[in-house]
Amino acid sequence: MSSFWSLWIIVLTMVTIIGITWLLFANRKSTNAGPDSTTGHEYDGIEEYDNPLPAWWFYMFVITIVFGLLYLAAYPGLGNFKGFLNWTQVNQWESEVAEAEQRYGAIFAEYRGMSVENVAKDDKALKMGQRMFANNCAQCHGSDARGSYGFPNLTDSEWLYGGSPEQIKMSIIQGRAGAMPPWQAALGDEGIVNVTHYVMSLSGREVDQTKASAGTEKYQMFCTSCHGADGKGNVMFGAPDLTNNIWLYGGSQGLIQRSIRNGRNGKMPAHSELLSEDKIHLLTAYVYSLSNQ
Repeated sequence: MSSFWSLWIIVLTMVTIIGITWLLFANRKSTNAGPDSTTGHEYDGIEEYDNPLPAWWFYMFVITIVFGLLYLAAYPGLGNFKGFLNWTQVNQWESEVAEAEQRYGAIFAEYRGMSVENVAKDDKALKMGQRMFANNCAQCHGSDARGSYGFPNLTDSEWLYGGSPEQIKMSIIQGRAGAMPPWQAALGDEGIVNVTHYVMSLSGREVDQTKASAGTEKYQMFCTSCHGADGKGNVMFGAPDLTNNIWLYGGSQGLIQRSIRNGRNGKMPAHSELLSEDKIHLLTAYVYSLSNQ
């Protein structure tokens, strides 16, 4: 943050602490003599005695203030001041990760030399892979790995980028960025409707044959480079198979039209910096097992 806001936070924090300290000590003693003296406040026949705080309570407040000052000196809390211990969340996280790797690394390394297919048959390995899936993948693909709108189902045999162990591992390591361009400008409203009917016909659905025939030429012109002339897709581009009636963004006529009109952009983050190679190997085996049981 800028020097101004850093100074603002420091001054505001210290003024607050000093004010609280003054208020605490200023009210340590009663202003009126006598054990039965009152502050003069009365409400509904109830008077407020002018008694000081109990000693143990007072000293607890003092200890809290001292602790707060020591904490702000040791850790970041005063603007840009980093604290004498130079502690950061990143350093703490890295330290904990290194400790965990040292403690559990040998467990994961046990499967390093095994093929993904063989690891997928090991119950202990699959349980570890399932826990990693729950921590890293379930947010998008669901706890049952069946996906949802915009997130692929990992339990079937249909894979946008291929379902071999090598292809699955590559998807986890480097992530995937799927992009379909919008075709509104090239096709127009009528063209989008016609291509939609043709695309729906590829999976054997009932369509308006006149519109489907009109959409054939447009499909061959704009769509075959990714989805193929037969509509079976291409794993190199992550272009889905249009003949199996499995739809990542919904298969209703309206949703297909939306995909063609506006395009689609899906992104799976890379996990190479989040998980070690041994963990990715186990996670790959678990994902592979979901559709190869």
